[in-house]
Amino acid sequence: MMRGIDFRALDPLAPVKRNSDELDDDILSIPSFKLPTACDFDGFQKAAVDMVKPAKGTTTLAFIFNGGVMVAADSRASMGGYISSQSVKKIIEINPYMLGTMAGGAADCQFWHRNLGTKCRLHELANKRRISVAGASKLLANILYSYRGMGLSVGTMIAGWDEQGPGLYYVDSEGGRLKGNKFSVGSGSPYAYGVLDSGHRFDLSVEEAAELARRAIYHATFRDGASGGVASVYHIGPNGWKKLSGDDVGELHYQYYPVETPSVEQEMAEITIS
Repeated sequence: MMRGIDFRALDPLAPVKRNSDELDDDILSIPSFKLPTACDFDGFQKAAVDMVKPAKGTTTLAFIFNGGVMVAADSRASMGGYISSQSVKKIIEINPYMLGTMAGGAADCQFWHRNLGTKCRLHELANKRRISVAGASKLLANILYSYRGMGLSVGTMIAGWDEQGPGLYYVDSEGGRLKGNKFSVGSGSPYAYGVLDSGHRFDLSVEEAAELARRAIYHATFRDGASGGVASVYHIGPNGWKKLSGDDVGELHYQYYPVETPSVEQEMAEITIS
């Protein structure tokens, strides 16, 4: 004898064991959770964020010159004194004419740069023209501003070439946005700024600008323990971006400061004693 399937649970007119008023309260109530019992809740929240926010370090830079925009970065990922990777790609391609740099939380930067690339592509499809560097940076700043105070850690530069020529903007996770000709972001930025301030000129050639960016990244990695790995250099011109080099900073050290063999002034001769 075959047993039938019980469909009584699917009957909308089936009797409900709970009170209807209790069900309405559960459905219409706003989801909530209990707050910690703290006298200074703002201080408690700040201490909790500082406790889970790891110490980060990096060195990224970008500057405008006569031939476009030069962008460079190291490749070390660290958390405090722990080095997790030496091969992180900190220069992210947004579109063929625009790049973004990564400083802060790796996951935050990578996700929002990919998100920005999607929005830039949708803008291009809808308007039949590429989005400007100013528009892309403003779009990212507005998004990050809407998430301020929620724990994001982003310090990025948006560099590219549009109808107005080269463009460079700094954007952070608080929604800040600055336009400039020269920026460096990260724990090694003070050392990179020292090299950039002494060697940056608008009339640099592409080769000179690439060497300046490479040297600035090297000196930052030499002095800053949270920066290291490979110094990657990109150039953005009228035809889009192009990667020029990716050199290990350990090899760059011996290239800039070769080891000199000490000269022997006088050789000691063996004297036989009879």
